[in-house]
Amino acid sequence: MADSKDQKSLSQKLSDYVSFVAKQPKGFVYREERTKTAAPKQAATKTKKQGLEELFCKYVDCQACPLATQGRTQVVFGNGNASTRLMFIGEGPGKDEDEQGLPFIGRAGQLLTKIIEAMDMKREDVYISNVVKCRPPGNRVPLPIESNTCKNLLLFKEIDIIKPQIICTLGATATQAVLGDDVKITKARGMFFSFKGIPVIPTYHPAYLLRNPAEKKTVWEDMKKIMEKFKELSV
Repeated sequence: MADSKDQKSLSQKLSDYVSFVAKQPKGFVYREERTKTAAPKQAATKTKKQGLEELFCKYVDCQACPLATQGRTQVVFGNGNASTRLMFIGEGPGKDEDEQGLPFIGRAGQLLTKIIEAMDMKREDVYISNVVKCRPPGNRVPLPIESNTCKNLLLFKEIDIIKPQIICTLGATATQAVLGDDVKITKARGMFFSFKGIPVIPTYHPAYLLRNPAEKKTVWEDMKKIMEKFKELSV
């Protein structure tokens, strides 16, 4: 009995369809309506700040090099504007930085802030980091194993995330970490090099300027070259 009803229903549907088609204008093409499925939502684009936060959280208690067991208080990551045009790279944190967890906040950092302001920028406009993120004992120069480990785990990844228009390396350690051990700060200072397609200009470290105030004029000449380079890149 159910089959008979289903057959009649099918016949009626067929009859209704034929009748419907007969009433349509010439050239009519029947298209069955289909429910539109929503396009899958794309994952939100990760911001540069988020990228840095994710990178840093992996190394809050980094044990990758000998500096982890030589008296550091904490790991001092880079700080500043993740979308900056200008990135400064120094050697490593000192006593003040180790205590407060921020790069370049001691006397050398205060001088760097004044240099940045003289360039008509604010400290929060730039990004400041170091080759090593843990204070070497006695503020000594980082050993090759320390420098190489930290720059590959963190510094180079910071650069990849930020993609600054210009990098300024401060002092010999930072310059050699980025450009190679053969590059001497005394000869390279004030010249533009390239790292992953990014212009890099070495200059003297602010701590050096505190000991040699006469060189402040030299560093200012380098900062003027950076400002001129920005103009070129904007063309």
